[in-house]
This record gives sequence, C-alpha cells and structure tokens, in this order.
Amino acid sequence: MIDQKRHQTCYILDYQCYKPTDDRMLSTRFCGEVIRRNKNLGLNEYKFLLKAIVSSGIGEQTYAPRMVFYGREECPTYNDGISEMDEFFHDSIDKLFKKTKIPPSQIDVLVVNISMLATMPSLSSRIINHYKLREDIKVYNLTGMGCSASVISINIVQNIFKIQKDKLALVVTSESLSPNWYSGNDRSMILANCLFRSGGCAIILTNKLDLKNKAMFKLKCLVRTHHGAKNESYNCCIQKEDGQGRVGFHLDKNLPKAATRAFVDNLKEIAPKILSIRELIRFTIVSTAWRILSYNLRKLGSRRPMINFKTGVDHFCLHTGGKAVIDGIGTNLNLSEYDLEPARMTLHRFGNTSASSLWYVLGYMEAKKRLKKGDKVFMISFGAGFKCNSCLWEVVRDLGDGNVWEDCIHNYPPKTLENPFLEKFGWLQNEDPSTFYVPDDYVIP
Repeated sequence: MIDQKRHQTCYILDYQCYKPTDDRMLSTRFCGEVIRRNKNLGLNEYKFLLKAIVSSGIGEQTYAPRMVFYGREECPTYNDGISEMDEFFHDSIDKLFKKTKIPPSQIDVLVVNISMLATMPSLSSRIINHYKLREDIKVYNLTGMGCSASVISINIVQNIFKIQKDKLALVVTSESLSPNWYSGNDRSMILANCLFRSGGCAIILTNKLDLKNKAMFKLKCLVRTHHGAKNESYNCCIQKEDGQGRVGFHLDKNLPKAATRAFVDNLKEIAPKILSIRELIRFTIVSTAWRILSYNLRKLGSRRPMINFKTGVDHFCLHTGGKAVIDGIGTNLNLSEYDLEPARMTLHRFGNTSASSLWYVLGYMEAKKRLKKGDKVFMISFGAGFKCNSCLWEVVRDLGDGNVWEDCIHNYPPKTLENPFLEKFGWLQNEDPSTFYVPDDYVIP
C-alpha cells in the first residue's frame, strides 16, 4: 500500500509558456485601428470600449492572432485557427522537450484543451502526427471547458497516475482566438475582445519515482466545482449569436455573482484539505461567536470573520480573468498587494490567455525567485459552465528560471499600470452622438 501510494504522486517535471513574436503585439494605436475598422460600432460603443480597456489592467505588450493584423477579423478562415495553434505547438512543445531532454516517444499520456476550436482530425492528433508519438498513447482532447480547463487536464492526469505506474504525461493548454473574434456591437460580447489574448502552455507531468528529484512541483490536492445545473450560472458565460447572427462570447451581468457562488463552494471543500486543524478550529469558534453576537457586532461595524488561507498557503496563483476578478479574490481571501502582484502583472503583460493564464502567473513567481523548496502554491481558476477549480502544489526544489518572463521581468512591477488609451482617445467622452462620425481617412494619433 505504501509503495502504491508513492507511485500515485503527480509531479510537474517542467512547463513552457508561449510568447508569440513581436509582430503580433497589440499597441494602443493598433487597437484603435482595429476598433475603427468595425463599421458596426457607434459613439456609445466607443465610449464603452474606452472605459472597459482603461479599467482592464491590460498593457500594450499583449498578443493577438495574425488574422487581426491582416485585417480579416470579420471573416477568419478555418486555416487561421489551425495555423495559430500550430505556431504555439511547435514553439512551446519543442522547447519543453529540449529543456527536459525527454524524447517524444516516451510520452504515455497526451491531454489537449483548446476550448473554442474543434478540428478533424483533432488538435491532439496534429500533435501526435507532428511529433510521431507512440501508437499506444492515451489521448484526451478537451473542448468547451473554458478558462479553468488546465486544472481539469491536470485532474485527468492525476487520475491516470493513480492506477498506472511510471508514466509521463504531456498537457497542452491554450485558446484559439482566430475564429472567435467578435465583430458586432453587442456590449456583452465585444467585451471579450478587450480581455482575451493569445498564449498557451505545455506541461510535462510524471509519477516516476526516479524523476521526482528533477521535478518542480508536487500536487497535494485538487478540487473541482461545477454549477452548470443552475441556469443563472450556466448562461452567464456562453458562446452564442447576437441579433444579427454574429457569433461571440457573451459575458452576462450575473457573472460576478455566479463566480462568487462557485468560488465559495470550492473553498468550503478545499479548505480542510490545505489548512491546519488549528486554523480551522479558530475560524469555527470565531464564526460561531460572530453569528451569536452578529446584531451587536454589526452595529459596531464589525466585519464577518474570515479564514486565514495564509496559514497553509505561501503563494496565490490566480486566474487573470480581469482586474475585477483579481480584486474580488483578493478581497474575499484578504490578500495583500504582494500576493496579487503576480496575477496583476500577468494580466498587464499577457492579458487573459484563458486556460493557460495560471502558468504565466506561476512563471512570474518563478522569475522573481519567490518559489522556495517546501512552499505551497494555491491555484484558482474560473471557467464557463460555470466552474471554479483549484489545486495546491508543493515546490519540490528552489526555482528561478525566467521562462517566458526572462527578457522583461526586470521591468515588473512597473511604476504604474495605467495604459495610454485614455490619453489618446479620451476626447471621445466629450463628443455628441448626434453629430459624431469617424472619417474614412482618419489617422489614429
């Protein structure tokens, strides 16, 4: 039994985040040009987008798919999505095999999660064909799982490791934006264009005991929460058509409420697994006392007692769903700016790269040399459905590789996270809708 337990442990051997080439970088000026090209937008939509982008926490160095730079966002081709994924696959997976010195032929399990692009053959088959993986490889191709899909992929690998010894697994996580750029004027759908950016990550995991000393992280526990049975949660984050038949990604006003409910339910289950008995007893006593005396305490302005996750967690790896998401988690868990810094900086530098966002945040911590042997890292992700998935990792050895942050980590955190959109386009706020128009030859300042 002891030997079996030892072989069930899930380790991360290494991971490689993807950084697109500089010719895919979205400057403020080019963003303005993309917005101007959309003839379905009016002044009110411009003002809405300006407010959304200014408050988004996203900087000028995020990346978009190539078809946007070719001016084909209204009519992307099937090949646009394929080539976007191939570019990521060949860059990150190649680098990962080179770093770990593991040949593709040794991979036993392949899990690929690309939520919004389904191909025939599947994307996992493209990887198998390109790298000539083994015929007996176990393959899982996930679609429609949203931003929390990478934790789901880890869970699949974890379950396989529980019943099979000495395996190597490759997890590939990303999102294809090329076929999913929205060119209409529905505010709940154009918001996605402001937040989502290109990115991806490839990860090699193992349960081989002879590789555990080379590993970076060890999985301690993982919890998945799904509220898809609740209509409000199911519909708050969904792909659909607008009134003109244009497909887009709808973000409902009930999204914050649905996320909070899923988050709270997830914390209730994972807290006993990651916190000390002492902290759980303390919180139980204080919470009971607060409920008994709640009326008098509220009159005195006392806040509801909060559980202290820092008693069992050293670092918080948060999904970069947006500035509001990061602020909300920070408030609910009583986190400091130091705790939130990795997520804020990742949002600023890379934007919301969907399911791969967590690994850019983890890469920031590593590049800043924060991760020391024995530290606990708490990952929290949200996704359509609505889902909240979380897991706890233990750092196996001191880490300090720059990864995707290597060439820019010295610039972070910057003095300010303000982007120049308001400076360049603030004049829109004073325009009159009845007389406003954008000339065809207008040049973005």
